[in-house]
Amino acid sequence: MTTPAHATLANNDPCWCGSGRKYKRCHRLADLDPERAVRAQAEREQAERRAAMFVRPGRLSPRREVPAHIPRPDYALDKHGRPKHRDSGRPKDAETIALMRVACKAAAEVLQEVGAAIRPGVTTDELDRIAHEGCIRRGGYPSPLGYGGSVMPFPKSLCTSVNEVICHGIPDSTVLKDGDIVNCDVTIFLDGVHGDTNATFLVGEVDETSRRLVYVTRTSLDVGIAAVHPGGKVRDIGKAIQSYAEGEGYGVIRAFVGHGVGRSFHSDPQVFHYDNPAARGDIVPGMTFTIEPMISIGDWHHEMWEDGWTAVTADRSRTAQFEHTLLVTDTGAEVLTLV
Repeated sequence: MTTPAHATLANNDPCWCGSGRKYKRCHRLADLDPERAVRAQAEREQAERRAAMFVRPGRLSPRREVPAHIPRPDYALDKHGRPKHRDSGRPKDAETIALMRVACKAAAEVLQEVGAAIRPGVTTDELDRIAHEGCIRRGGYPSPLGYGGSVMPFPKSLCTSVNEVICHGIPDSTVLKDGDIVNCDVTIFLDGVHGDTNATFLVGEVDETSRRLVYVTRTSLDVGIAAVHPGGKVRDIGKAIQSYAEGEGYGVIRAFVGHGVGRSFHSDPQVFHYDNPAARGDIVPGMTFTIEPMISIGDWHHEMWEDGWTAVTADRSRTAQFEHTLLVTDTGAEVLTLV
């Protein structure tokens, strides 16, 4: 009498079929209950089809290097990507503002170059190459490269966030498909200051639902900028964005904020995109900060990938983002990240 293949196997043993998977994850159900195995297989296939609809990590290419003559921000010289200094968020002096005008214009130009390359069939890694080379060509360092994180320093020069990815997507072998949307976030460190901007782009023929999401997100940024004026409160920005976006039926992502920017990549103030009492502080001429609302079709809650960077919507609904770096003037806000 032949002993059944499963008779001597424990759940965590390699499966008898040679698949390399654990027995409990492979042939156990088929060995013990063929009818149950059929149902389980159907459920697995359905789950796999659903997963195929969403973004998954691709393969990372080797790190792109920056020529030695290009000045680096302090965190790029630390193996963990930790900044040694952080701006206070106080109004900038005239020299810093002049330098930021140049850096922010450079960031906007690089973003424009990246956007011009977006089409079905291009990989997010190719977009990273364009951003990386665009920064270097202008004598700047791509700010995300080597910036510290909870798991690892950011390994690329651009953030590419596709469909349900909220922000901080890592460029890899992922191929953009007809109907996708992708947010590209460019920051350049040039002459000692950072310029930071991003936009969401349509890939090929995009459905009307996603087009409207992108429109509402872009308008949310405009609404936030319009709320900036001397004597106002930082909280006013998030209040205005939330009122508009939720009024249009969309969710406002809570976990990620705009931020002060200048000689530091990130500093005070924290600019929430919803009405948060924690958004303290007055808006004062000479301040420089970003507004970068992330708006979702569905739920505003998020989940993180194991890489410690990639944030996705909890319900996997699509999300979009737009960002500008602003200078507070005596009369309102000047957008610095324009070409």
